[in-house]
Amino acid sequence: MTDIQEIADRIVANVEQVIIGKRSAVQLTTLGLLCQGHMLIEDVPGVGKTVMAKALARSVGCKFQRIQFTPDMLPSDVTGVSIFNQKTEEFEFRPGPIHAQIVLVDEINRATPKTQSSLLEAMEEKQVTVDGRSYPLDNPFMVLATQNPIEYEGTFPLPEAQLDRFMLHIELGYPTKEDEIEILDRQQYDHPIKKLEQVVTLDELMAVQEAIKSIHIDTKLKAYIVEIVRRTREHSDTYLGSSSRGALSLYRLCQARAGMMGRDYVLPDDVKALATAVLSHRIIVGPAARIKEVTPHSIVEDILSKTPIPADEE
Repeated sequence: MTDIQEIADRIVANVEQVIIGKRSAVQLTTLGLLCQGHMLIEDVPGVGKTVMAKALARSVGCKFQRIQFTPDMLPSDVTGVSIFNQKTEEFEFRPGPIHAQIVLVDEINRATPKTQSSLLEAMEEKQVTVDGRSYPLDNPFMVLATQNPIEYEGTFPLPEAQLDRFMLHIELGYPTKEDEIEILDRQQYDHPIKKLEQVVTLDELMAVQEAIKSIHIDTKLKAYIVEIVRRTREHSDTYLGSSSRGALSLYRLCQARAGMMGRDYVLPDDVKALATAVLSHRIIVGPAARIKEVTPHSIVEDILSKTPIPADEE
């Protein structure tokens, strides 16, 4: 698994040239890319969400597009539209910004549910359908969506079907005092992202994405993952728990994390390290628990603390 570790380390180190002091978030974003998953980044403005997406795209040489969601945006503004060509007397398809490899959807909750739903087919089937005709998207394909957790005026909460399609949910948070000073130093003359170079080829990336699938995960660990997911549905503070897609996402990400750590097998520690980021956004807290300020994060942590860890793993 040396190749997986080496390539992952190259991407992480490159992105960290512009995202200071957020190694855990950078690693999770890289894992999402290696697993061909989508990410929801929820945080206040100005902490580096857009820069992280751009840095990731530059690191692997992917075509990057940014879509700013607004209440007046239409689905065709995302997927593309068919336009009648008077010269040829035929309809021609004009691709929308979703036709890229790494797509940043900024403030996803500002668009109407109809526009938000235009992403569903793209995220799940890697294609869009316009006027009854399907158009495949490029490979690799990844959506990084952002939303502001503070300002809810004029926003449309993401439906459960949309949230469930995000493999990971992460937060960046404010930098420490020392990290913020380093950010000022690095941007004294120019933004470091302008000098960021590609460190991994697309062929290397796609080879790693396939190699991850062969990393061994013991039957007991598969049962451990399923048990954690099932307990999110049965927890007393939960109104709605994680879907089977959550279990599949956790399974794949554990394989990727093992490879990133230089192992060809998964450990229980991989499951515990990723469970919150994978499952928290798939959980709806019950009304009574919400009054007590119970959060999805605390539910996942409670489940992890009470679920027996499989013994005698490799």
